Amino acid sequence: MRAQVIERYGGPEVFEERDVAKPGVKAGHVLIRVEASSVNPVDYKIRAGSVPAAPEPPAVLHGDVAGVIEEVGEGVAGFSSGDEVYGCAGGFAGMEGGASAEYLLADADLLAKKPETLSMREAAALPLVSITAWEILITRANVGPGQNVLVHGATGGVGHVAIQIARAAGATVFTTGSSDEKLRVARELGADVGINYRERSVEDYVGEYTGGRGFDVVFDTVGGENLTRSFKATRPEGQVASIATHETYDLSPLHDKSLSLHVVLMLIPLVSGEGRAHHGEVLGRVTRLVESGRVKPLLDETRFGLFDAAEAHERLESGEALGKVTMARD
Repeated sequence: MRAQVIERYGGPEVFEERDVAKPGVKAGHVLIRVEASSVNPVDYKIRAGSVPAAPEPPAVLHGDVAGVIEEVGEGVAGFSSGDEVYGCAGGFAGMEGGASAEYLLADADLLAKKPETLSMREAAALPLVSITAWEILITRANVGPGQNVLVHGATGGVGHVAIQIARAAGATVFTTGSSDEKLRVARELGADVGINYRERSVEDYVGEYTGGRGFDVVFDTVGGENLTRSFKATRPEGQVASIATHETYDLSPLHDKSLSLHVVLMLIPLVSGEGRAHHGEVLGRVTRLVESGRVKPLLDETRFGLFDAAEAHERLESGEALGKVTMARD
């Protein structure tokens, strides 16, 4: 089968198209004919060899996948040949290949039926970011009606889905972005209020929208100094959540305000093999939200072919993409 392979870590130029062996099906797994994939920041970090989850070269990358089941392994329940599915099911250390190939052997626990209302390209944009947003907002923070939720990174991969999941849970959703265009898109996705962080201080918008008290839940998808700003924006005894905490922080604001801090790395079940079924269950719930019109993916306007891995990585790393960068056969 055709695949995009890296023989060494490095820049986008390390991708090479190769003919590799088509995987055979095995117990607990399904063989997917890959129709689409998407690029997440962790994918280009893996390509560069800068994260522990990177597989040893030669390797096929990319976790997000949407496609059609070609074969079903022994012991798999709930899936049949011909089913359209999606999930984050490859591309990391210890996994069975990646989605930058014609076929992917995937652990069935990591998959769910693809939303019927989405194309393959649209569905492939959702798995990693949806699972991450769900883990933060629903599993950890237990967001619900009556809460004020602030999501940083309005049109980022995780941020744009987090807005929709928080809204579907009944929360009032505020979000930050760097331009009026990004905030316009965020409001179309369901944000109640958009805040241009380049024009307004934390004290300013916390004062206007919460009377100075702070938000019930603040979700930081940016990291760096933004996590410190998130501490300031949270009400006493509120919750801060982050997916980017690879720095040293002064945690005294957590103590002074009795805050809870949630940190989520959704890759852990993928590389450890433990708790994978929860990912499939979450995606099943996301499918229902999509089909009811409460969640939709935001796709960058640039469309790449399934084997245009280098170009797709360059687009995401440029910082110019608005929404998810996707690759598909269409």
